[in-house]
This record gives sequence, structure tokens and C-alpha cells, in this order.
Amino acid sequence: MTDRFRLTIGQLNATVGDLTANAQKAQEAWQAAREAGADMLALPEMFITGYQTQDLVLKPAFTRQAEAAILRLAEACTGGPTLGIGGPWRDGDRLYNAYWIFRDGRLVARVLKHHLPYKQLFDELRLFDSGPISGPYPVGAARIGSPICEDSWYPDVAETLAETGAEILIVPNGSPYHRDKLDLRMGHMVGRVVETGLPLVYVNMVGGQDDQLYDGASFVLNPGGRKAVQLPPFAEMLAHVDFTRESEGWTAAPGLMAPQPDAWEQDYHAMMLGLREYLRKSGFRKVLLGMSGGIDSALVATIAADAIGPANVRCVMLPSEYTSQASLDDAADCAARLGARLDTVPIDGARDAVGDALAHLMAGTAPDTTEENIQSRLRGLMLMAISNKFNEMLLTTGNKSEVAVGYATIYGDMAGGYNPIKDLYKTRVFQTCRWRNANHRDWMMGPAGEVIPQRIIDKPPSAELRPDQKDEDSLPPYDVLDAILEGLVEKDLALGDLVAQGFDPDTVRKVEKLLYQSEWKRYQAAPGPRISTRAFWLDRRYPLVNRWRDEL
Repeated sequence: MTDRFRLTIGQLNATVGDLTANAQKAQEAWQAAREAGADMLALPEMFITGYQTQDLVLKPAFTRQAEAAILRLAEACTGGPTLGIGGPWRDGDRLYNAYWIFRDGRLVARVLKHHLPYKQLFDELRLFDSGPISGPYPVGAARIGSPICEDSWYPDVAETLAETGAEILIVPNGSPYHRDKLDLRMGHMVGRVVETGLPLVYVNMVGGQDDQLYDGASFVLNPGGRKAVQLPPFAEMLAHVDFTRESEGWTAAPGLMAPQPDAWEQDYHAMMLGLREYLRKSGFRKVLLGMSGGIDSALVATIAADAIGPANVRCVMLPSEYTSQASLDDAADCAARLGARLDTVPIDGARDAVGDALAHLMAGTAPDTTEENIQSRLRGLMLMAISNKFNEMLLTTGNKSEVAVGYATIYGDMAGGYNPIKDLYKTRVFQTCRWRNANHRDWMMGPAGEVIPQRIIDKPPSAELRPDQKDEDSLPPYDVLDAILEGLVEKDLALGDLVAQGFDPDTVRKVEKLLYQSEWKRYQAAPGPRISTRAFWLDRRYPLVNRWRDEL
């Protein structure tokens, strides 16, 4: 008789700190697995608490309540499949990232994470203690080994599990998205499969938490590294996978092979889902943004319309005497195409009042960026007033190029609660707008078609804070700026490396100076979805005061 093993993959969305709701979601998934005749339900890493918890997990009261929630859940999950769920475990003065295994309410095994990630956006080495490499545990006819997330990126844990009798590797993950992440994961997991000769199930969380996006995209690999199942990205779902054991071991039956979109679509989906999740998990249902008639605010408005529907998006035009008629027309055109509300609040009177109030102090000085920043800060003040009055989260609209070099006004256009394009360089903003105009997906709540007018995409960017102003008056052309920033930020290149690539030495020095001088602004900036490996915040941590500059 052929041995069989049915696994239910729970590619689900947990909310940090919502122990009751996370447990309820886990119980509903377990019931669905039972109805499907599964032998086991595998949920992601740290599912009971949500991920990442950051220092919340260091609070003893929180970990006690999380453990209690896991035990109550286990008691409710009897007469059905084995339950695998991630959560913390405190043992004396040691705290572990653990994977709890229950059968009929009884604890069968508790796997402890051995390799604790500490690079890029992770801080697990300061939060948790490293556990010993755990052995396999029995589920039905199979013996399961569970390297927890980072444990599967190194050979030792999987090899130890194989040597101690594991027959199937089930890897629970809280693996955040960045561009081309699936290929990176797949390479490591194929390595584990080839080394051990065992099939591997990669169970990943889905959803958003602060700046991080979890894309799911769970998969199953058979011995030899052949893919048997591929779940879609950015979608909650349960998937049932059937394994059979023949003379050479366990093999997964072919299942769903969801297509994986290209990087442009995945980035857009990540930015949209990041906004949707941040709003939902922080209790907001509506947003507003300053609509300038420029490309950044047009893209943010489109992402917002796709995330929560155009009826929940308020666009506000805040013109001054420097605002062109073309900008007024373009803002109205874009809002109309999206089906979003557009309000107009002129700032001339408020600007004149501030000017009059400061006149006795400013007398004898020449106008400069001070007067320009007053305009921007008045816009921020008015937008925040509307946000407060109508309980609509204010979105900021600065792209990564502007955020990098500080081409934004602190307490002005940087004011707000979330920035959907914070990790998107300006050159990618243009291409993303073109992509969205040409593509529509069923996960978008906004209308199909050319929602961002071509004139917005084509015209030269301008802050319109003084007559005939263009961004290139203050910055290098964006294709040059972004290429230099790519080297400085994403690759940590030296100035000499960039000059060797053909960039002008003075331009390179200027961009580096602006990058370092703007650190304090970024420290106070709104969060936004991480879609690269060097997003501003946890991926790149620099001192606010820094006198070092590279030399040529």
C-alpha cells in the first residue's frame, strides 16, 4: 500500500499584536484543512503574533499572552490535522522564535530557530536567542523537518534534519518582498533540495506590516529541484498538496502553478498592497493627498484609488500664483479619470498673511528658499487640517530620488502618514505610470485605461514654488541623478567608482553631499513600502550628523 500525506499550506495574513484575530484565522484555516482531509496545516513563521514584531516581543506580558493564545488554539484544534504555527517561546531568561507542532491539542514538538537574521531590515539577533538545531517530528506516515526561514538559507540545518530522519522539509517563513526576491529564494531552496534529496515546502506569509510587504508566493519543490506547486504572490489562500511515498521517498503531486508577474507588476502590487494594508491595520478607510498636476501625485492618487477605491480618495489642489494653468488642468483631468474627488484650496491669502507677519524680521533680506518653503508648509498645514477634520490619512508623494537628496520640505510636502512611492526612484515613477496606463488587474479597485494623462508623464517636473521653476534647476537630470544614487545607495560605491563610470566629479560630489545632509529629513519622513534591498529606514541606517565625505 502506498503511503500518502496531505499538507495544507496556509499562505495567510497576520496582524502584528492581534493575537485573538490571528488565532481565529488559524483556527478557520485548520477547519478547512480538516474538511479537506489534510494530515497537517502549516502556517507561517511567528503567525500568532504577526511579523515583524520588533521590540514588542521583548515585553514579557506580550510573549506570555502569545503563548497562551497558541495553547488555547491547540485545545480547539482536536480531531483533525496536525497544526504547525509560529510563535515566541520563553524558557527562563531565553526567548526563542519557535514553530509549535500540535496533534489533538498535545504539543508534539517545538522547533527553535537556529540562524537569526541580523542584516538588512532584520534585528532577530538582538531579540531572540539561537536555539539548537531541532530534529524531525512525526506527522501521520511522514517525518517532517522544519527549518525556520533563515535556517533554510544555510546547509547545516537541512542536512542535520536529513541525517536524523526527516523525509519532507516544511519551511515556515516571514520572508519580506523586494524586487526579484522569488528568484533569490528559489535558488537557496533548490540548493537545500539537491543537498538533502528531500522535497521542500516553502510556506510564506502574505500582507503588509509598516514598511514591509510579505508576498506569499509559497511553493513546493520535489527531489532534484523540480517545482510541483507555485502559489500566487500577494494573495491569501489555502492550498492542499498531496505527497506519495514510493521506494525512493516522498514526492508531491503536481498542483497549482500560478504565474509570477514581472518586476513592474510586482512592485506596483507591493506599493498598492502596502498602502491598503497600512490603512486597514491602522484603522483608516480614506486618504487625501496634495494633487499638484505632477507625475508623483498622479501616481500616488492612482495607487490609492487601486488600493481602496476612488470614492475613498480626496485630491486637493493648493494653487498659488506660481501654479500654471496646465497643472490645474492636469490635476483635474487625472482626478476625473480616476473618479476621485478634487477640492481646491488657494494658498495665496495664507502665504501673504505669513509674509506680513514676518515682514519686520525679514526686512532687508532677499527672497530665497525660505519663502518657497513657507508655501510648501502652508500646504502641509492645510492638508493636515483636512486630515484631522475628516479622519482621512494624508499621503505624501515624494519619490526616492527626492527623498534621497532632500528635495522636499520638512513639515511641508513631507507631512503625512504614509508614502506609497517612497522606495521608487523618479525614473521608475515614469515607467510605472506607463505600465499602469497599459495594464489593469482584478486586484485594482481603480478604473482601467489611461488614468494618468500623457501630458503629465511628458512635461518637465517642477515644484512650482517660483516663476518658471524646473527640478533640473537644482538637481542633475533624473536619469543621471538616479544612476548616481543607484551607485551610492544601492551598491555603496565610492565616488571614484562612479567617476570611472563616466560621471562628472563635481556632480557626484554634490549628490553625495545632498544624500548625507538629508539624513535628518529621512529620519522624520513618513513610512512607505519597501520594494528594494536598500530602502530608507531599516535597510540603510546612517548617523544624522556625519562629517565624513568620500575623497576623489
